[in-house]
Amino acid sequence: MRSMKTKSCIRAMALFIGSLFILLPAHVAGQSSGRIEFTASVAPTGGQPEPVRQLTFYLLRKSIEDIRTEALQSTPATVLDKFIDGLSVSPELKSWMTKHHSVRLSGEDFTKSLSPEDIVGIPEYFKAYMQHNEAYRGVGFPEPKFKGKDLDANPDKYKDQKEEYESAVRKFIATAPDSIKGMDLELLEINPYSKWRSLGDKQRQKLDAQAFRLAEERYVIAHTDTDLEGHGSFAGIDPGRYWIAMLGTEAISGDVRLRWDFPVTVRQGETARVELSNLNAVRSSTAVLNSDN
Repeated sequence: MRSMKTKSCIRAMALFIGSLFILLPAHVAGQSSGRIEFTASVAPTGGQPEPVRQLTFYLLRKSIEDIRTEALQSTPATVLDKFIDGLSVSPELKSWMTKHHSVRLSGEDFTKSLSPEDIVGIPEYFKAYMQHNEAYRGVGFPEPKFKGKDLDANPDKYKDQKEEYESAVRKFIATAPDSIKGMDLELLEINPYSKWRSLGDKQRQKLDAQAFRLAEERYVIAHTDTDLEGHGSFAGIDPGRYWIAMLGTEAISGDVRLRWDFPVTVRQGETARVELSNLNAVRSSTAVLNSDN
């Protein structure tokens, strides 16, 4: 009889404990999770911060930059050296582009980078320089003495006089550096920069699309839209390290375009609070090509 009473008590106690678990308040049951509260704002140059209103933010298990690196494995970047090799220009110009890691043949920075040796030694540059300085012929500008007929009839004479002329041109350039200014206008037809930029834009679009797919398929934990005050939150998040990011959109204010890829740590039963601003944002997409020059 006593044994039966003992078993009845044990069963009653088990039922009572089980009912406690069923009736536990929601905040106790979810005690192991955490929460993220954030506010996002963007300030134009010289202006006051404005809330980032009604834009979607994502919580990711991996940073956008790392996801882009992963995506790059299946969307390889266009290699500048390979692009240069495919151009229809002289070997000397290809060598110069490879050395300077640039295909931009325009602008003040470009002309300032040219040495007298570059201009005389690279056929395209020499032709452009001579065309640009056509008006200065006979006003202290060197005049060639070598004749085309000597190339076969007297090659040594031709070679010596050509080298003498090229040396004189180099000296003229060194003493008159302003004569270089504007010669890039003569290179417009062979300047491959716009084609390179176009390839870069297409490559970035492909990489962004691939990174977006990877993020959605593998790394998105949650997403939320900010309210009119720029506030947003993620609730019921397991403890760990995450990234608050934007995918496919940017926060824009005046001349400033921002996105975020901001790390945040969630701790058990705690709320992590984050202020997203110009100071911790990424201003522009990462360049995909080896060089944007």
